[in-house]
Amino acid sequence: MSPRPHTGHDPRPHTGHDPRPHTGHDPRPAARPRPGPDDLRRTFEAVPPRTSVGDEPFADSWWGRAWVAALESLSMDEGRLARGRAYADSGKVAAITVTPGRVVAYVHGSRPRPYRCELRLRALTDPDWDTFLDAVAARPGHLAALLAKEMPHSLVDTAAGAGIGLLPDAGDLDPGCTCPDHGWPCKHVAALCYQMARLLDTDPFVLLLLRGRGERELLEELGRRNAAHSARERPEAPAAPSVPVREALADRRLPPLPAPLPVLPHPAQPPSYPSLPGARDPLALDHLATDAAARAHALLTTGTDPLAGLTPWQDAVRLAASRPTAGLTATTRALYRELAYATGRTTTDLARAVAAWRQGGAEGLAVLETPWDPPAGPFDRARPALSAAGFPRFQPRRNHLTHPGGTLQLRFGHDGRWYGYESEPGEDDWWPRAAPDTDPVSALTELSGG
Repeated sequence: MSPRPHTGHDPRPHTGHDPRPHTGHDPRPAARPRPGPDDLRRTFEAVPPRTSVGDEPFADSWWGRAWVAALESLSMDEGRLARGRAYADSGKVAAITVTPGRVVAYVHGSRPRPYRCELRLRALTDPDWDTFLDAVAARPGHLAALLAKEMPHSLVDTAAGAGIGLLPDAGDLDPGCTCPDHGWPCKHVAALCYQMARLLDTDPFVLLLLRGRGERELLEELGRRNAAHSARERPEAPAAPSVPVREALADRRLPPLPAPLPVLPHPAQPPSYPSLPGARDPLALDHLATDAAARAHALLTTGTDPLAGLTPWQDAVRLAASRPTAGLTATTRALYRELAYATGRTTTDLARAVAAWRQGGAEGLAVLETPWDPPAGPFDRARPALSAAGFPRFQPRRNHLTHPGGTLQLRFGHDGRWYGYESEPGEDDWWPRAAPDTDPVSALTELSGG
C-alpha cells in the first residue's frame, strides 16, 4: 500500500531548530512566487506492517536504497539498526510529516506513550536551486522523469557535478528523539528512516521537499525555465517580406487549376496491417479497408455512393455478406464478432441477416426483420395457386404463408417477390433459404427441392 499524503496543520508540538539558513533578508529573486504553506508541508499516513519481510529491501528504487545506505552509514550499531527495521516492519511508525529540512513522526516503543522522532537534513541554498533547476530544464527527459515520479541517475550525477548533493551522505542526517537512548541514531529514529525510504520510493518529490522546495513550486518554476530554454534554442523566424501597398491591392488573376489526375481503373490495394497482441484482427481490417477503397473508387467514377443510404446495421450485414460463403473461416468469425459488437447484436443475429442479404439484398433483410400487411392482390391469389399445384393449405399471417407442418414458409416482399424460409419442426426459428421468385409456386418448389 502506498502512503497517502495529506496537508493541513499538525496539532502536535514540534521541537528542534529550523535548518534553513537565515540571512536577515530574502535572497530569492522577486519574480519567484512564494510557496503556500500546503506546498511546504506534507503528512503521510502510517504505513501498515509488511506481511512478508525476509531479505526484502525497504526500497525498490535506487534513490530509496541510497537513503537506506546513508542511514546505515550513520551507525556502527547493527543491533539498533536491526531493531529499527523490526519497528518499521511491524508498523510502529505513525504518520510522517515532511517539511523543508525536517522529518517528524511519533514511533511506538516499549512504553505506552510514543516517542517523538525527528530527522534533520540540510536544505539547499537558492544558488544551488538555480543550478539544479537549470540542469533539469536543459534536458526535457529529466522533467519527464520527475513527472513520472522517478529520479534519474543522470540528474543526480549532473547536480553532483555542480557541487549539489541531492541524496544525503552520512554528514547530512541529524537525528533526534525523546527516548532515553543516546544511540546515534536510536532504534526509533532508525525505524523512521527506514519508513522514509518507502516514501521516497513512491515519490522523489519528498526528497526535494526535504531539500527545501515543494512540488508545486518546483513544477511551476521548471515550466517557466523549460519554456525559456526552448525559446532560446528555437531559431528566429525570418522577417516577412515587405510588399508595397499598391502592389498588395492590385487585381490579380489566379492561374487555372490543374486538370485532375486520371482515375485508376481499379481500386488500389490497401496496406497490410501487422498482427499485434490485443489489436484488431489484421485480416478483418484489410477487408474493411478494401471495402472503403472500392466505395471511394465508385464515388470518384460515378459521382454517387449507392451505399450511402444504408443504416449502420444494414452496412454491417452487407460487409459480412461480402465474405466467402464456403464456411466461416477464423478471419470471417473475427469480422462477425467485431460487426456484431459494434451494432449491439449477436453473431447469430448477424448470420441470419447475412443469409437474408444474400437472398435479396436490402429488400431481403427488410423481409426478414419487418412484417407488413400486403394490399389485396398477389398475396390473396397465392393460396389458391398453391392449392392448385397440390400443396397443402398454407396459414396466412400478415405477409407470411406458413406450411401446416411448420417447417416451410413464404414471405411476400415489397418488391412483389416471394422469399422462402425454413425452420426445424416444432421450432419458431426461421432462416432464409433459396432464391426469391415472383411466382409463389416456383418459390416453394425451389424451397422444398421439388
